[in-house]
Amino acid sequence: MSDQRPTLNLARVELNALISIPNLAIGGGGSNVGQGDGFAPILRLFKKAPMTAQLYRQSNTLGIVLAGTSFAFFALADAIAKLMADTYHPVQVAGLRQLGLLAGVLLWIAIKGTKDLRTQQPKLQIFRGLCASLSAVLFVFALRFVPLADATTIAFVAPFFVTILGSLFLNEPIGPRRWFAVGAGFTGTLIVMRPGFEGFHPAYLLVLVAALLFATRQLISRNLSTTESTVSTVAFTAGVSAVVLGIGQIFVWKPIASEHILLFVIYGILAAVGELLVIKALEIALAVAVAPMQYTMIIWTSILGYLIFGQTPDTLTLIGTTIIMVSGLFTIWREYQLGRQRSE
Repeated sequence: MSDQRPTLNLARVELNALISIPNLAIGGGGSNVGQGDGFAPILRLFKKAPMTAQLYRQSNTLGIVLAGTSFAFFALADAIAKLMADTYHPVQVAGLRQLGLLAGVLLWIAIKGTKDLRTQQPKLQIFRGLCASLSAVLFVFALRFVPLADATTIAFVAPFFVTILGSLFLNEPIGPRRWFAVGAGFTGTLIVMRPGFEGFHPAYLLVLVAALLFATRQLISRNLSTTESTVSTVAFTAGVSAVVLGIGQIFVWKPIASEHILLFVIYGILAAVGELLVIKALEIALAVAVAPMQYTMIIWTSILGYLIFGQTPDTLTLIGTTIIMVSGLFTIWREYQLGRQRSE
């Protein structure tokens, strides 16, 4: 095994929660920020070190731990969003989350510096940010009516949309095995949604549209990855989302009740810290090692849905969720295999 840390391509796997987080490969060295103070032990995590074979193996393990923690944070954030969505407009809730995301990006920039913030494709960056904004709002709106675990599970149809859109618009070759995985994933989604049956709610369709918008973001990321740094892409997405949803606050803002202020602060912190953790995870570890951890969100949201909202997934939901997870993991594995074949 080579001692060199593998380069991670933004096109390979994009993760966000929820608005998921892009596959990030951050360059640049450490920073002097926080040296000599109480934050130094924390900031040391974000400093680069030469990658030996032993550290390479350890970094994958650490990346998995960081990613798993980040998705637990994202699940908690979604649970808070569902709690708040009954009282506050989804635009207000999503906007406050994106402020947390922006804070996380600004903290990362403070640690790493601004040298990677240049862009050669500002229009695509802005369009990606618009997709992120609308996706976030639709997902929070759906949480008003859809069980937390169901919404999270259906959102994982996004990778299958990416496969279809990549074939239609980028002429990417898709083999029969991946088409089978796509079909199985959508079958699992239909089992969870059960259109035409008593448990179906039209808000399930909002989650599907949010997933389609997220898939569009991923497709844009594949184009941007040829000219843009990941820091630039994430920063533009966070900035555009904050501006767009900030303007929306003018029309929907409702004063936050005193008993909800702490919840919203925690909500923003969870989004920011989750962002930092998944960025670091994908910087130090292989994407194929980290990507499966996104499915732990389904476990976390199922637990939180039961503890907070008294929602228990029924048998059909569990069957559909299992089909989606297996299909998604197969797609990740297949992408990894194809990537290795192309690089040989």
